[in-house]
Amino acid sequence: MVTNTLKAAEVKALYEKYGSALVAYACCSGLDFAAAEDVVQQVFLKLLQGHVPVPQTPLAYLYRSVRNASFNLRRNLQHEVEMPDSETWLVGPSGHPEEVLALQSALRELPEEQRETVFLRIWGGMTLQEIADMLDIPVSTAASRYRYALEKLRERLQPAAEF
Repeated sequence: MVTNTLKAAEVKALYEKYGSALVAYACCSGLDFAAAEDVVQQVFLKLLQGHVPVPQTPLAYLYRSVRNASFNLRRNLQHEVEMPDSETWLVGPSGHPEEVLALQSALRELPEEQRETVFLRIWGGMTLQEIADMLDIPVSTAASRYRYALEKLRERLQPAAEF
């Protein structure tokens, strides 16, 4: 067992603060909501059990762990899991489910690298530098992915009523 681990109260605080965003992130990578919840719970269980040392940057560690666990699960299933069209995995502040579903649909249409970058930046609250470090890519690549994703999202989410 690792000696320098997080206390249960610290793990609980991280879960309460980031748990729902991490589940949404796992959904964004192609998992259904139930599988995403399982992946996030497994990550926090490892923290509680003391199987990992105290991460230097807990938020980056959590997103990276969820990302890896999501990829592992998808690989183990040996096929791409389709993201259900009608299942809501994002939580929208507006309370308008049709807007949330439209955004989810637009996110699904993005290439995986762009979808992941925009999610980490907007919902994960990470800086482009943190995203680049987490994904082991140059900052300029993270910035390009983010910029291209936003352009595509703006294009797809333009109100049809604009003439």
